[in-house]
Amino acid sequence: MKKHKIWLSSPHMGGAEQKYVQEAFDTNWVAPLGPNVNGFEKDLEDYIEENSKVACLSSGTSALHLALILAEVSNKDQVICQSMTFSASANPIIYQGATPVFVDSEKDTWNMCPIALEEAIKDKIVKGNKPKAIIVVHLYGMPAKMDEILAISKKYDISLIEDAAEALGSTFKGQKCGTFGDFSILSFNGNKIITTSGGGALVCKNKEDKEKAIFFATQARDNAPHYQHSEVGYNYRMSNIVAGIGRGQMEVLDEHIDYRRANNQFYKEVFKNIEGITVFEEATQDYYSNHWLSAIIVDESKTGFSREDLRLAIEKDNIESRPLWKPMHLQPIFKDYDYYGSNVSEKLFKDGLCLPSGSNLTDEDRIRIKKSINKVLNK
Repeated sequence: MKKHKIWLSSPHMGGAEQKYVQEAFDTNWVAPLGPNVNGFEKDLEDYIEENSKVACLSSGTSALHLALILAEVSNKDQVICQSMTFSASANPIIYQGATPVFVDSEKDTWNMCPIALEEAIKDKIVKGNKPKAIIVVHLYGMPAKMDEILAISKKYDISLIEDAAEALGSTFKGQKCGTFGDFSILSFNGNKIITTSGGGALVCKNKEDKEKAIFFATQARDNAPHYQHSEVGYNYRMSNIVAGIGRGQMEVLDEHIDYRRANNQFYKEVFKNIEGITVFEEATQDYYSNHWLSAIIVDESKTGFSREDLRLAIEKDNIESRPLWKPMHLQPIFKDYDYYGSNVSEKLFKDGLCLPSGSNLTDEDRIRIKKSINKVLNK
């Protein structure tokens, strides 16, 4: 009999979600506004602190799109974006008619390399097109080198947008990810550390920006008794039902983080004495990752097998794993845009593998994963 599939990162309900959703039905709040939306926003503001203002939206992608709009990015502007990320970090740049400029990773956090970032900015300024914004990502929950990146954005007076879609609960020097940028985004997609089935949030520094974001997210309707519009708007607001799921998920967020971090420790133990395999972890105590996904680097010259060999082997045991994000500058849609850096992100993609990391993994699941991996290690 075939065993159940162990997913890379599946939704994990905590139990209280249904209560908030039922309240929405009972009170007929099934529109893109209501007490759950307000409550979820307040829950998030209280959690990430730093006097942040949160607007709950339909996705992390819509949040990033609105961040670019609020940063006044428009046609022909240039926006610097971390190359090693999911395409949703880069696609909204195209929505705005702007031009993405991709930057390589550094080896410590796998995130945007500050050296390559400044190189890109200097080169663009010399060519007469200073970038309008920077999009930095906290990959797999690992905080980026925010001291250096913040200093560069301030030095050149460029808006910083923080893609914290994978990093809710992660901190850098004790400050929550999602609170460093001029604008920041969160995601509650089905595979994230908490989920609303689909959804996201824009984190702003002040109430005015939050209200402007909500204005754009609700079709930019002017204050009039009839339907009047002076600006282009979007249907980006989160529904009250979806927000109810989010409220229930907030009650188990810290618990989910603990589970994910425990998974990372599990993999460190599995690969403890294996030459050629490195488990992705914090470089120093300044970094605290939620370890949304645990990942490894496989050095084939030392192990005798590649990350793809390992992926295919455990797939036969009905266990999902996945290569690291393919860098944006290698993607067919983005291959003709400028790229700054060396080959760090390319090598990470070639040798890196994400392993099952869900907060709902059971002891039985971990035993299966370890046995499957050991079959490869012991060959």
